[in-house]
Amino acid sequence: MTMKGHGMFSSLPTDAQNLLSWPWAEIEPYYNDLEKRALTAQTVDAWMADWSAIHSLVDEAYNRLYVMSTVNTADQDAKALFDAYLDNVQPQFKQAEQRLKQKLLASGLCPTGFELPLKRMRVEAEIFRTENLPLQAREQKLRQRYGAITGSQTVQWDGAERTVTQLKPVYQEQDRERRERAWRLVAQRQLQDRAALNDLWREYFPLRQRIAANAGLANYRDYRWRSLARFDYTPDDCLRFHDAIAEVAVPAAAALQMEKARRLGLPALRPWDGAVDPLRRPPLKPFASMDELTARTATIFKALDPALGGYFDTMVNEQLLDLENRPNKRPGGYCTTFAAAKRPFIFANAVGVQGDVETLLHESGHCFNAFESAALPYVQQTEPPMEFAEVASMGMELLAGPHLGAFYPAAEAARALIDHLEGIILFWPAMAVVDAFQHWAYLHPDEAADPARCDNEWLRQSRRFETGTDWSGLDDVRMTGWHRRLHIFIHPFYYIEYGLAQLGAVQLWGNSLADPAGALAAYRRALALGGTRPLPELFAAAGSRFSFDAGTLRDAIGLITAQIGRLRGAVA
Repeated sequence: MTMKGHGMFSSLPTDAQNLLSWPWAEIEPYYNDLEKRALTAQTVDAWMADWSAIHSLVDEAYNRLYVMSTVNTADQDAKALFDAYLDNVQPQFKQAEQRLKQKLLASGLCPTGFELPLKRMRVEAEIFRTENLPLQAREQKLRQRYGAITGSQTVQWDGAERTVTQLKPVYQEQDRERRERAWRLVAQRQLQDRAALNDLWREYFPLRQRIAANAGLANYRDYRWRSLARFDYTPDDCLRFHDAIAEVAVPAAAALQMEKARRLGLPALRPWDGAVDPLRRPPLKPFASMDELTARTATIFKALDPALGGYFDTMVNEQLLDLENRPNKRPGGYCTTFAAAKRPFIFANAVGVQGDVETLLHESGHCFNAFESAALPYVQQTEPPMEFAEVASMGMELLAGPHLGAFYPAAEAARALIDHLEGIILFWPAMAVVDAFQHWAYLHPDEAADPARCDNEWLRQSRRFETGTDWSGLDDVRMTGWHRRLHIFIHPFYYIEYGLAQLGAVQLWGNSLADPAGALAAYRRALALGGTRPLPELFAAAGSRFSFDAGTLRDAIGLITAQIGRLRGAVA
């Protein structure tokens, strides 16, 4: 952090790495100073700058500890540090932040470009309750436990211990018997944790109901809507989007799967057939090492835009990537930001498949969002609504499509892009299952408190939206699919963002097919807005429309289908 602040803030610590065990007693004086200081039209900018500085440091300490807890879920020292933060710093930090929000709101002042962050603060002030702070700390610890359970899942395969993620390449092999054997082995191992994850849910679920009740809200869905600052759409809009997906995307996805089964000479796809190539070509092998993955990805970004390439070089040079899968690493991928350093960090679980390339492109889109918005004066302005943050990531996956030659010869690059485009169509129904399940759960808390009823509801939603695979005889695996959607446990109600953003990203990509330079310039301009504009304006800045309707979805799927046909014709 380079800013020299007012008074005591001019000597703020500069190395957040040393703040991992920073006690609240050393942080509190900075908040006390801000509380006591006069807040007027003449002083508000300096006051906001100092608030932004201390907030950034404490928030960065949290994110560094979170990263440490996910890169190795068995690291007990990291767990102890994070637990100490959650118990001894985070509650006091949140209370101090709340007092500053109330002070700014009471002043009637609005710094330039701060209208939307101020709107978020009003909602946060409305739902803030001191009694929820220990409950939220407890919830964060339960998230760690989910990561520990799922991160420790390994199997014996080909004479060695493998994580379940490391078997992903096997699902792409042409030997169907071997694919099935690997799939069943992983499913069996995951089912061994069924009781543990059900027990975890029994702790999570009532905790969330209490948090909502303490805030004076009828259910956790209403609470989460406010805490996520969803100003531009309602729960009914989500249900309308589910219906659009059922009308448009479900039959399109089923048709893709039926065609794939036909090409494979199968009556229907089974769960272990989804990733195999229908033309019986060998699996794509995009890279053999993490260095190769990062070097080839860097080539893509430099071809797209020198500034993006420079951002990614910074990530590599400053060791802000942890990409390789290993035992006791939490599943999934994410990008977080170290706010004081103004640097993002990317976490992934790469095992050598094309999906790893897509994940790194995706998380790099978040990374670019952080770099582009870092110039905004206050940290509270920099974070975009998640619905648009996912446009940044999903849009980057598609904008990078023409440059996959960094990984493959031309025919294989086209094949990778076709697979990705088909995956988008398949994704919308899968997303709807997750979102519809959560709407049901938090509106039927008495039923959803019972994991067996959750199994049944997941099965019902899966049968509604995911119709192209034959799951006969596998209901125990299918109905526990909610256990393997980490967002349900770790980030409740955070999933519809992916579906809405995918629709925006496809529109952005469509623009890029006609005007690559113009679409990329719009993309970067929109990213630079951070969280200073509402969703419709952010989407519009990127050249897209924020929408839930079947017509927009139909147009997107039509564009995807046409491009798949063009790519197939080019390599035939």
